[in-house]
Amino acid sequence: MEYKDYYQTLGVAKTATEDEIKKAYRKLVRKYHPDVSKEADAQNKTQDINEAYGVLGDAEKRAAYDELGRGHQYRAGQEFRPPPDWGRGFGGGAGAGGPGGMGGGFGGDSDFFSDLFANFGGGGRRRQAPQRGDDSHASITIDLADSYTGATRTISLMVAERDAQDRIVTRERNLSVNIPKGVTAGQQLRLSGQGQPGAAGPGDLYLEIQFRPHARYRVDGRDVYQTVPVAPWELALGGEVEVTTPSGKVNVTVPAGSQSGRKLRLRARGIPGKEAGDLYLLLEVVLPPATSDKARELYQTMAREMAFNPRAGG
Repeated sequence: MEYKDYYQTLGVAKTATEDEIKKAYRKLVRKYHPDVSKEADAQNKTQDINEAYGVLGDAEKRAAYDELGRGHQYRAGQEFRPPPDWGRGFGGGAGAGGPGGMGGGFGGDSDFFSDLFANFGGGGRRRQAPQRGDDSHASITIDLADSYTGATRTISLMVAERDAQDRIVTRERNLSVNIPKGVTAGQQLRLSGQGQPGAAGPGDLYLEIQFRPHARYRVDGRDVYQTVPVAPWELALGGEVEVTTPSGKVNVTVPAGSQSGRKLRLRARGIPGKEAGDLYLLLEVVLPPATSDKARELYQTMAREMAFNPRAGG
């Protein structure tokens, strides 16, 4: 069988620290988790990632793996055959997922892993390390204003569990979720220990942020676009208008001679953050209805005295 380079699997250097290995593992397992990944071989990649972290995430197994690699100078793709007495004298069991594993449960270990740690712990008997439960994924819909101020929301999830008769049943679980200030659409909130149960503890729950649709707001990253209705004379004559934005009311100056569709930029009035987004106000003219004799008379006067043809020159 071929030698497997676990460092290459996680994309880290052989000198990587424990924290660097953990960060690389978490990033990859989220990317290829079968529940969210669109990769065709996401399940196999997740299994390889878990297996690699099961070794490199355990200081003792990593030391043994490094020692074997140095002593025999194995390279990825070369045939691997561990010495028959290799691994005796080391403590601890072997098993993919490792300490703090997030994505276990996607298949068994490879032949390479099995042969590598067949004698790990002495006595020739392999012991499987307890596995954490799988991570869960869901979404939560919030108002745009919640990302400006932060909020607390309650969500309901349907979870599976075993009853006293060892039958799988589902029940509703309510969770209180703190929405931090400055969250953006697509961002994931991690709720530690709220995932699927497991022998070594539950996995985590990842909530993807979604904004509730709004007729006047459109969000692009941290920038917000807002439609602002204005009267014809406010566009023609200009002046100050009061606008209710996601962060509160502001007074905005409309330049005289503006046209419908003009865009006004308010710096750093978008979604808060280390670099706050901008708020863009899109002016939209709204005509008064001609439902009274006085209104119709005013329109007739305008039509007669202004002699305005919006299609002229077209």
